[in-house]
Amino acid sequence: MDKNTLQMFITMCIYIAIVIGIGAFFAKRSNKNSENFFIGGRTLGPWVAAMSAEASDMSGWLLMGLPGVAYWCGIADAFWTAIGLALGTYLNWLIVSKRLRKYSFVAGNAITVPDFFSNRFKENKKVIMTISSIFILIFFAVYAGSCFVTCGKLFNQMFGIDYKVMMLVGALFVIAYTFLGGFLAESASDFMQAVLMIFALVTVLVVGVANAGGVSNVVENIKAIPGFAEFFSVAQPAVDANGVQQVAGAKAAFGEAGVYGAFTVVSTLAWGLGYFGMPQVLLRFIAIRKSEELKMSRRIATVWVLISLGAAVCIGLIGRVLYPTAPELLTKPGAENIFIVMSSTLLHPLFAGIVMAGILAATISSSDSYLLIAASAFSKNLYQGVIKKNTTDKQVMMVSRITLLIVALVGIIIALDENSIIFVIVSFAWAGFGATFGPLMLFSLLWKRINRAGAIAGMLGGGISVFVWKLLLNPLGGVFKIYELLPAFIISCILIVVVSLLTKEPSAEIQEEFEHAKL
Repeated sequence: MDKNTLQMFITMCIYIAIVIGIGAFFAKRSNKNSENFFIGGRTLGPWVAAMSAEASDMSGWLLMGLPGVAYWCGIADAFWTAIGLALGTYLNWLIVSKRLRKYSFVAGNAITVPDFFSNRFKENKKVIMTISSIFILIFFAVYAGSCFVTCGKLFNQMFGIDYKVMMLVGALFVIAYTFLGGFLAESASDFMQAVLMIFALVTVLVVGVANAGGVSNVVENIKAIPGFAEFFSVAQPAVDANGVQQVAGAKAAFGEAGVYGAFTVVSTLAWGLGYFGMPQVLLRFIAIRKSEELKMSRRIATVWVLISLGAAVCIGLIGRVLYPTAPELLTKPGAENIFIVMSSTLLHPLFAGIVMAGILAATISSSDSYLLIAASAFSKNLYQGVIKKNTTDKQVMMVSRITLLIVALVGIIIALDENSIIFVIVSFAWAGFGATFGPLMLFSLLWKRINRAGAIAGMLGGGISVFVWKLLLNPLGGVFKIYELLPAFIISCILIVVVSLLTKEPSAEIQEEFEHAKL
């Protein structure tokens, strides 16, 4: 390990120590009872709620996956994805947040998303709770895998240590940290990590532009690549049989630009629909101390997202100008290292260490949320809600930690493949949550006529459609190449409406509670 690498390593170790300190500080309070452990006793302020929601949502794909997409095939795919996410963020805070904060309290003081759905429809047999908890366990295991991939790629690229070893080290750190502090520690550290993430992105963006010769030089260079700087075309790297981009002299080879038409744009914008079903974001709405503070949170979250997404896309474009033929970037999975390459080569080692900690911050802020929510889904909703209803709070806490370990283990197994593409893994889990819970959340909050049968049909239809579309229909090409979230979301909406209207309307008690939650 040379001097520069050592300085980066020391800086990151200091950061890790701070995160552990936060976990230790909140450990006693978080472990007081399950409500404190899972939602912090509904005490989040507007800044912490907003910043922790976005940090836990964006994860390492913001600093690696999204810049990697922009570096590999140009502006179109990354730009339209970013636009969809920005719109989704704003609309979720505008439409869902305040209503869910009030309704979750009215509906039996629900402290998890499955709790809310089950209480909303006054379940005796906890079918909705069971189905939603199972989907949470499945998709968060996939999400955790994407975070562990990020850890492995980060440390492998920085220090040249074996990917699998570093992936395991990162996973163990996240597990230990989440085990210790619960939701309060997670939210407090996520706030700090959101600050660090945006600092890292803006710093690398500014330094990258300066080293690339300014904005005009960047634009001139990317325009020379067919389809790279277009909003309705996509660059197509010329690759060999092993997926490695060909190099001619000092230039990377590209084929003719591909078409990025209106159909594809709509498909990509559909990323924004995912927000309505993201448990890690919805949980912040439930946990904020006062619903009146959500307006400020919405503004904070929207500004953070616009700056962060914009910087991430631009970093990928600038990276293509600065490092067009870097060997470590000449494959699609390798392109996700562009942020690391720019940070380590353009910044002083101490600053590079801080920026690299931004990637670690993004990973930790997401994976601890995923593990914690998955643990609550099983321990609080399935174990206490269905399997053993007379269980004590202490037993719930114990089961939650066992569940956390199991979900993390599945995530580690998913992350063993070092050629995994973070963006692809995240997109599947995002679609899963968006289609399973998004339509149900919107209809539950906004439509009095939705009933339990419609809710079950919508959840099952949306969740199953994601798997069917992705694994069976998408490979057929053509219209089936559309992002699976969009058709699955539509199918879920149709099932909710049709089944609800064809079956018995909700009881008077449920309808009265719906009206009460609107006040």
